[in-house]
Amino acid sequence: MNPSDQAPARHAPRGGVAPVSRRVMNLSHFLRQAARRHGARPGLVWGERSWSWTELDRRVDAMAAALAARGVAKGDRVLVQSKNCNQMFESMFVCFRLGAVWVPTNFRQTPGDVAWLAEASGARALICQADFPEHAAAVQAAVPGLDVRVEIGRIEIDGAGFGEDYDTLIEAHDGERVAVADVEHDDPCWFFFTSGTTGRPKAAVLTHGQMAFVVTNHLCDLMPGTTEEDASLVVAPLSHGAGIHQLVQTARGVKTVLLSKERFDVEEAWQLVERWRVTNLFTVPTIVKLLTEHEAVDRYDHASLRYVIYAGAPMYRADQKHALAKLGKVLVQYFGLGEVTGNITVLPPALHEPEDHPGARVGTCGFERTGMQVSIQDSEGRELPPGETGEICVCGPAVFAGYYDNPEANAKAFRNGWFVTGDLGHQDAEGFLYITGRASDMYISGGSNVYPREVEEKILAHEAVLETAVLGVPDPSWGEIGVAVCVLREGAALDEAALLAWLGGKVSRYKLPKRVFFWEALPKSAYGKITKKDIRQALEERGNLPAEESS
Repeated sequence: MNPSDQAPARHAPRGGVAPVSRRVMNLSHFLRQAARRHGARPGLVWGERSWSWTELDRRVDAMAAALAARGVAKGDRVLVQSKNCNQMFESMFVCFRLGAVWVPTNFRQTPGDVAWLAEASGARALICQADFPEHAAAVQAAVPGLDVRVEIGRIEIDGAGFGEDYDTLIEAHDGERVAVADVEHDDPCWFFFTSGTTGRPKAAVLTHGQMAFVVTNHLCDLMPGTTEEDASLVVAPLSHGAGIHQLVQTARGVKTVLLSKERFDVEEAWQLVERWRVTNLFTVPTIVKLLTEHEAVDRYDHASLRYVIYAGAPMYRADQKHALAKLGKVLVQYFGLGEVTGNITVLPPALHEPEDHPGARVGTCGFERTGMQVSIQDSEGRELPPGETGEICVCGPAVFAGYYDNPEANAKAFRNGWFVTGDLGHQDAEGFLYITGRASDMYISGGSNVYPREVEEKILAHEAVLETAVLGVPDPSWGEIGVAVCVLREGAALDEAALLAWLGGKVSRYKLPKRVFFWEALPKSAYGKITKKDIRQALEERGNLPAEESS
């Protein structure tokens, strides 16, 4: 089954024009172009190692040949569990070149979470870094038919090797080339896992045609004037938004610089900015805050920076002002979900005002991206006038093809051709968008989406817990953090530290609540439903919830 079969149907051409093939460029051609034009220039830097565009293209060819020899073909899904490294960088283009689908995981997820992703995506192959033997074992157990297994470093499971070594395969197939897969506009290239209100991840199907538009749009709206003379610093996992940013850099022959270690090191980040004359980086408000409040910002030369792009959550106004004072007018904000690959609005550097004044656009996430349209609608799909709050909906070439193998989610996500984001907001008379709330309980902590129901289900698995509610509350460091309120079973005993320790191996760290409170009962509606609005109010009254801060 082709993954795109699960996407909403496309309209056939009208006006007497017969349907024709919509062949598009295979996205791996970006790497081939960079190798042809800038072959000797460094394309990737990681620690003290660097790879030229020619080397990267040759390695991608070799790995593509290795996977093809093992039966991986167009449409097959390749799961990748890895931290940032050169192999992670390469794996995207390996998949694209074969016409296969890149399925990167969030490496911080638990083995069980990753095994579920392997099943849900129908993965045919796994590329797994040696740091994750438990994940490899979980995937192997969950998907017995996973017949192509590649290790980045050596993985042993029960005393036996898990698969074939990545770099050994590169050496064995060095110099080989496979035919670059022919692709059409709606052929899938990437399963971008997001989450729904059920807490289970959903695979947003990104396509070759869609992503070609996204790359062009990023270059147009986020970092105009980008050329091979630029350099980009990666401070986030390549599996999600940073991977899109990497693809954009490759399209213009821009070198990508990775941090040398998994743990974010502010000192090293500023060292790399100075050393490589970094001109752009993509991150989240939390990291911008860390970068600009660390004393190293004043010890390293960062005059090369032109675009510090942030997304994933609003930035508190005080943090925004501080960053502007330290870096100058280089901030770029965008709003966009994984389903729209970050392509809804943009607030460029010129509109990031360091001081509040009547003309300053305080609180907005910007105006519509080139080629995209935003509509504020009521629950029936009627467009609302400027100033009225409703559901934020969007249409345009950056909207994904749909969720893989999930017709129910697709039916909810699309209405009259519009993608319904699930966020609430309003536009002013000039079209600037202001996000005012969320249609669901989802909150964003450190740039990562957290869906309370998933965490609640884990908490309720503890034998001492009768009821629970998890909600996001404002936090100056992480944007939002999770707070859990629990009711214990009669006669049971449990405290905050014990519950968090118990959850540690069951919930990814970024999803763990930062505080847990125990109450005698939770407020409920007349229908017996737990009312989080009343819980939030009670937390405020008890002094356990900080007052809302304006962003």
